[in-house]
Amino acid sequence: MSGAGSARAGGADPAKQAWDALSSLVYPPPFLVIARRLGLRPAAFGALRALDRPRTMSEIARELSCDNSNVTGIVDGLEERGLAVRRADESDRRVKLIALTDQGRRIRARLVRALEKPPAWLSSLSAADQRALRDVLQRAAQRVG
Repeated sequence: MSGAGSARAGGADPAKQAWDALSSLVYPPPFLVIARRLGLRPAAFGALRALDRPRTMSEIARELSCDNSNVTGIVDGLEERGLAVRRADESDRRVKLIALTDQGRRIRARLVRALEKPPAWLSSLSAADQRALRDVLQRAAQRVG
């Protein structure tokens, strides 16, 4: 049982109830909707987000928590769309850096603006509830990893 019904269940685990409520608010992740709106696959969205500066394929792989071999296809797709280019690192010509094109920077800026906008359900809470939720989530985030 989830939602209000599980809150009334005797002996219900409050952590599970909180997780049920939170996951229903954030899944599917808002970035999937934003990615679709911009015509991007989620992996390309993640790579664009990581490209706040030119990065190596390994750096992008770490940011995306994926294997380096996966990044090749992601970057190929960004290049095909004219959003990124590979270029040699000036300090080590053997290393390729991935950098955004002007169009890539414009798309990334739209993406970042969209991500910064709180969802309607959050904006509709009172300021006191927003602060309380922020504080709880910040304490929880400090316990991660």
